[in-house]
Order: sequence, then C-alpha cells, then structure tokens
Amino acid sequence: MAISRFADLLDEARRQPEPQRLLFVFTRAELPDNPTEEQRARFEQGEGGVLTPVLCVDKTPDELSDMAALVAESQRTGIEWDVVFVGALSGRGREAPTSEEAENHLQRMVQSLQMGNTQSFLVLNRQGEAIALQ
Repeated sequence: MAISRFADLLDEARRQPEPQRLLFVFTRAELPDNPTEEQRARFEQGEGGVLTPVLCVDKTPDELSDMAALVAESQRTGIEWDVVFVGALSGRGREAPTSEEAENHLQRMVQSLQMGNTQSFLVLNRQGEAIALQ
C-alpha cells in the first residue's frame, strides 16, 4: 500500500501482524551555518535550508487518532516544527515495543537525519500529507 497521508499510515500500522510502535522525529527548516546569498534567498522563499530535529516521540497506533491530534499535542511543547519523519518498530508476539525499547531507535533516526539520510522514512507535512524532499 502506498502511504500518502497520516490516516493511511495508521491504517497500515494497525493491519500489521505484529504490534507496531511509530517513531516520530519532528524537524524545523533552518538556514545552514554560513549560508550563501543564494541559500538565504531560497530559504526566504520557503525553499531549501536544512531540517534540524527538534522533538521526538513514539506512539502505538492506538494512542493516535489523527494528524490534528498529533499536531495539537506537539504544540503543547511550544516547539515549532515544519515536517515530521516517521519510522516504525515491530513488536514480537502480542506486545508492541515499549517506549524504552524505542529510545535507541529514535536516537539512531535522529543521527541518520542529521547525516542527511532521509530516504528510509516517511515524511509528512503538518496537514498529514506525505511529501517528497528535494
């Protein structure tokens, strides 16, 4: 199944034979250190920049209802973000992985994103639509 929006993600996670824990790394678009004039101009037009991880959370599909609820929860932190990267962690047997088990995976996800490796993750905008990064 092609996942094109947050609801598809939840549906697919709930259909998996093993219980899932979804991993979210929220990122904010920022100018790189020492930007060129071209980079600055593109960024001011809403393009380019670097995506900096600013917030992480893990949830089971049952803890999520829709993208609006996830956005509302993130807003309570006071941390602004632009796009969220999503990964999944499968359980074994009947139990979803715990938050403690997810912690190392979230850290590896952040490290991967900091190195520019984004292709392994689903990327969603604030409206819950899957987007492709350029």
